[in-house]
Amino acid sequence: MAVSKRAVLPIALVGISVLLGGWFLQEGVSREENVYVQVRLFQEVVDHVAEQFVEDVDRDALYDSAIEGVLRDLDDPNSSFIRASDYEDFRIRATEGDYGGVGLEVLEREGYVTVMNTIPGGPGARAGIRAGDRFVAIEGEDAEGWPVDRAVDLLRGAPGTEIEVQMARPGIEDPIPFVLRREVIQLKSVPFTTLLDDDVGYVPLQVFRTTSSDEVRDAVEALVDQGARGVILDLRNNPGGLLDEGIDVSDLFLEAGDAIVETRGRAAGQSEAYSARSGATFPDLPLVIMVDETSASASEIVAGALQDHDRALVVGAPSYGKGSVQSLFRLSGGNVLRLTTALWYTPVGRSIQKDLDRDEDELPHGALALDGSLVATDDPADRPEYTSLAGRTLLGGGGITPDLWVIQDTLTSREAAAVRALYQQAGLFTRTVFNFAVAYIQESEPSADFAVDDALVARFRETLAEAGLEVDPGILDAAERYIRYQLESEIALQAFGEDGEFTRLMDRDLQLRAAREALAHASSSEGLVAEGNQPSRRAMPVGG
Repeated sequence: MAVSKRAVLPIALVGISVLLGGWFLQEGVSREENVYVQVRLFQEVVDHVAEQFVEDVDRDALYDSAIEGVLRDLDDPNSSFIRASDYEDFRIRATEGDYGGVGLEVLEREGYVTVMNTIPGGPGARAGIRAGDRFVAIEGEDAEGWPVDRAVDLLRGAPGTEIEVQMARPGIEDPIPFVLRREVIQLKSVPFTTLLDDDVGYVPLQVFRTTSSDEVRDAVEALVDQGARGVILDLRNNPGGLLDEGIDVSDLFLEAGDAIVETRGRAAGQSEAYSARSGATFPDLPLVIMVDETSASASEIVAGALQDHDRALVVGAPSYGKGSVQSLFRLSGGNVLRLTTALWYTPVGRSIQKDLDRDEDELPHGALALDGSLVATDDPADRPEYTSLAGRTLLGGGGITPDLWVIQDTLTSREAAAVRALYQQAGLFTRTVFNFAVAYIQESEPSADFAVDDALVARFRETLAEAGLEVDPGILDAAERYIRYQLESEIALQAFGEDGEFTRLMDRDLQLRAAREALAHASSSEGLVAEGNQPSRRAMPVGG
């Protein structure tokens, strides 16, 4: 029996040794190197929480939180998880730009899905639907209290199919019935063009979609045919979009082989250089590019490439500094991962990506412009200097610093404080401006030279009080210049469209004024760029 005991003991020890050895081996492996362990560990945590936590927990919500946590820890606002239900809207607005629908832009207002804009030439506009109309019924169902997504899902559909809606209109007692036939709605990258000063073409490019370069080419050709001897390409408020379209827009003004942008990434296939391919469609046309604090991504690629090649004069304010490339990865269930995979660099090697983690004392100071937007008034950051291909001094450090930095008309300290007080009730104020503008248009049918006089402002202030805005009258007094601007802008937009709003307000656009003056003094493309021969960090503070 003694022998038997001695025989068993080593076997038991071996078994314990194997078990402990396996445990210690597993613990010794870096969790980053042992993906299986990490996945199993995560699944165990989810299972225990879902099954044993004191309160009921949605298992799907746990997975969603985990995904959000992973992306949040990247500290990158441009990486995101896009659910399958949201991807179609993302695709339409950010990339392809066309869909089957009725051509109405809507949002929720006071319990109803409300028309904010009608797309010119779309089914809704042709049928007579107006901004301010509210959906009270869609396909026979009462639409009061509907979320916007529910209405949009029904309004979109296969081209050629019909949908019945009933709209409530201010001043009309009974709902108005409409039968709308869905069509392919193409969202325009260039909503309009116009000829300024008899010989300056103006092209606002709002986003980079699949048709953007074609729209820009057609717009410039049409303006040249009308007598334009120079063009302003306005990229302000343009958040970017498709990289290929940014390259193709640059290609319109550069010679074949000219570098446009370089991407540098960590993974295979993420580093690549892009150059002009077809040769300049407009090789000698004097060109001004306008950028501001909201110009980002592909906008900065175009501005940076043409500035580096001394092909265009850049006017405005330093751009946003969104110099990263996002790739879309298809996931199970139709979901999509939008992930930053590379950074963009201009032809002379400037990184477009701005450091968003600078200390507070390193950030540029700002002020409120007349339209209420925040504008930079100085940029104290120590920016590295680069040399353009023709020898001009350019600034790096992220974003595109314009050759002519023009500060827009800004509010005084007293005015800005009053506007910030209005911002505390911004939703109510904005809704009231919109509703007031729509009612004013329906009542008076204003001409293009309508006046925002004291009587109109007084009526608006009464409407604000009726809507429930609670501010001291002194606040409204101090913010009157801002209020007048908002009323003028909204009435012009709703009455005459984007081009009408632009025409009404353009003389107060100090950046546009500087661009027009630069083109007026330039007899050639080279002469225009010579306007920017001084170091681009020297701002031109012409604002009030």
